[in-house]
Amino acid sequence: MLNQIDTDAVIRDGRVAGAFPGEIHEGVAWWVAACFVVVSQARQMAVAHDGHDTTAGFHRRFCLGAINADYWGCQISSLGTADEAQLLHAMKELGGVPGALLTTTEIGGQQNITILLYDADGQPVTEGTGLAKLREMVASDRVPIPVNDQAKGNITERRDLVEKP
Repeated sequence: MLNQIDTDAVIRDGRVAGAFPGEIHEGVAWWVAACFVVVSQARQMAVAHDGHDTTAGFHRRFCLGAINADYWGCQISSLGTADEAQLLHAMKELGGVPGALLTTTEIGGQQNITILLYDADGQPVTEGTGLAKLREMVASDRVPIPVNDQAKGNITERRDLVEKP
């Protein structure tokens, strides 16, 4: 695995989080997404971010990882910029699908990236509901890759799912 991370430090407490650059990099978003698709057996997923420039890059890599997960052919509804409530609403509108919210916070000139994962019921993914398995997959370099082009999913921009204020 290139650009290894400390999985125990980054994938914990119900989230994937770390300082960028340093503890986390954009490749982590790909790995987490691919593993999350397999762990959750997702055929469809909603993904949003907070609009920060750094987060947008992580969001793009997350979506690519999700559509390239093994043979799942996951269909990604990319919401673009949205908050947690908007993401949860979109997940429900899509028929109860898993989701992910990516955010960036800046503290003292350091950027911290957080990826929050939600199950199909809109509940945060925890150690017992998939995070431990996801961490183990990344740590043991078992990130799923596509088996062929026909198994690849698609990314669809779905700003229409984000409620207007």
